[in-house]
Amino acid sequence: MKKLAIFMLILVLSILAACSGNSDDDNANEDNSSNEERKVKIQDALGEQTIEGSPEKIVALEWSYAENLLALGVQPVGVADLDGFHQWVNIDKEFDESVKDVGTRQEPNLEAISRLNPDLIIAVKFRHEQYLDKLEEIAPVVMFAPYGEEAIQDHYQNMVDELNTVAKIVNKEDEAEQAVTDLNNFVDEQKQRVADAGLEGSKYVATQAFTAQNTPTIRLFTENSIVAKLMSKLSFENAYSTDKTDVYGYSEVTVEALQNFQEDDLQFLYIVQEEDNIFENQLKGNPVWENLSFVKNGNTHQLPGDTWTFGGVLSAEVLTKQLVDAMVKE
Repeated sequence: MKKLAIFMLILVLSILAACSGNSDDDNANEDNSSNEERKVKIQDALGEQTIEGSPEKIVALEWSYAENLLALGVQPVGVADLDGFHQWVNIDKEFDESVKDVGTRQEPNLEAISRLNPDLIIAVKFRHEQYLDKLEEIAPVVMFAPYGEEAIQDHYQNMVDELNTVAKIVNKEDEAEQAVTDLNNFVDEQKQRVADAGLEGSKYVATQAFTAQNTPTIRLFTENSIVAKLMSKLSFENAYSTDKTDVYGYSEVTVEALQNFQEDDLQFLYIVQEEDNIFENQLKGNPVWENLSFVKNGNTHQLPGDTWTFGGVLSAEVLTKQLVDAMVKE
């Protein structure tokens, strides 16, 4: 009788364990089934696309989309020009050591991408359209057009729109909303620094300068740029305007064009590389430069040479602080 009781106990425990195991398997199968059944429609440079499942092994061929993934808490498996990313995109979030370099942004390494066996590749039309057929042989491709006709109207809003599209693809829409909220809150904090310094409403010209073909060249950021949109949110007023929409968010001019900005209180922001500081080198002593009102009044403000003006929401937060740090002398 005692042996029978022990046998029955073992039998019951075995049945319970089997049920428990089946439950775990069922849950796993339900999760897999749910992921396989998930389908989202997006619009990209190729038109309307349907993305099946939630891609996890993603290759990003442009820095801004690699940054978007980090902002959403997703690690890509491959990124184009990792060294360049680390040099220019100065954000706190970092890639795992497992993330592989897959060539340059201009010429992605198709073999390196294929070895990663990705389930999604994120590309940009102006660089990668020529590689589209070969990329699609490896994995589904989402292709953005950040310099398309609609996108260039407002580079800041396009930055947010692209983040939201990537978030929709990877099922991280709440994370995208939080990232944008965090950026807006940070901009508001920095705006208070501007107000405390008495600089609200100040007019400015924001530039990036370098030598091109032995000529000092100056980019003037236009109203559709991320720089100008952030400066507007910080309560500054761009003194530079154009009749047409500049594709990249800036116009390239020579020093003579700066003579159009001669208001006494105008603020001049500039990004230069230390080894190519045209203002300290070629233009020092140049009467055109030296006689500009903002030069004579000491209203010039230098930003770090590695200031990145073309990134995503994380870069925009860094850029916001760099802009305010340059303008506000505390």
